[in-house]
Amino acid sequence: MSKKIIIAIDGPAGSGKSTAAKNLAKKLGFTYLDTGAMYRAITFLALRSGVSDDKEKIIEIAKSSNISLKTENGITRVFSNDEELTDFIRTPEVNSKVSEVSAIPDVRSEMVKIQKKIGDEGNVVAEGRDVTTVVYPNADIKIFLTASLEERARRRFKEFQSSNQSITFEEVKANLEKRDRIDSGREVSPLRKADDAIEFDNTGLTPEEDLEHLYKIILEVLRNIDK
Repeated sequence: MSKKIIIAIDGPAGSGKSTAAKNLAKKLGFTYLDTGAMYRAITFLALRSGVSDDKEKIIEIAKSSNISLKTENGITRVFSNDEELTDFIRTPEVNSKVSEVSAIPDVRSEMVKIQKKIGDEGNVVAEGRDVTTVVYPNADIKIFLTASLEERARRRFKEFQSSNQSITFEEVKANLEKRDRIDSGREVSPLRKADDAIEFDNTGLTPEEDLEHLYKIILEVLRNIDK
């Protein structure tokens, strides 16, 4: 295609956004942008510095951290001032705090600047909480990906088990409920379905089935764009 395309995917925690976006980017040959990894990186840095409850200190970290992403062989690596944080940002501790950190307006402002710059290059599959509404309001394709709370908790619990992290299913589910409340209720860039987004519920679907459905949807939209 002659036109540079932006595909934006929003949805709640555990809805499979990262897997779907990664798979779609690989299949389409697009750049994959995991906006959530940026907020996780800031959260980890705040926790490590012992300032995760100090908004001003967290804002300072967001402004000075120079967050960058590199995708290699389908794996997104996360850096802060050239220090790799990839292995530290998906822990229960970060999960329990990331929604609070990402709700800070100045933190979002700093991360959105980076995200918009990446989008300027085009041919991007971006996923997060506000990529269809704030980061890329003019995205060519917008998808709101969702699943039931039980399904999302099951997926996230399985992730923690595979990395040998000690947490119960009930704790995972409670954490997701808390994140849903914070993400949807924050004043700046709340999680919501964009008016022109295609909603897709992938409860009960495997990642392969999810990719197949979404790819068909996207191909149809792309055909119309190219006419």
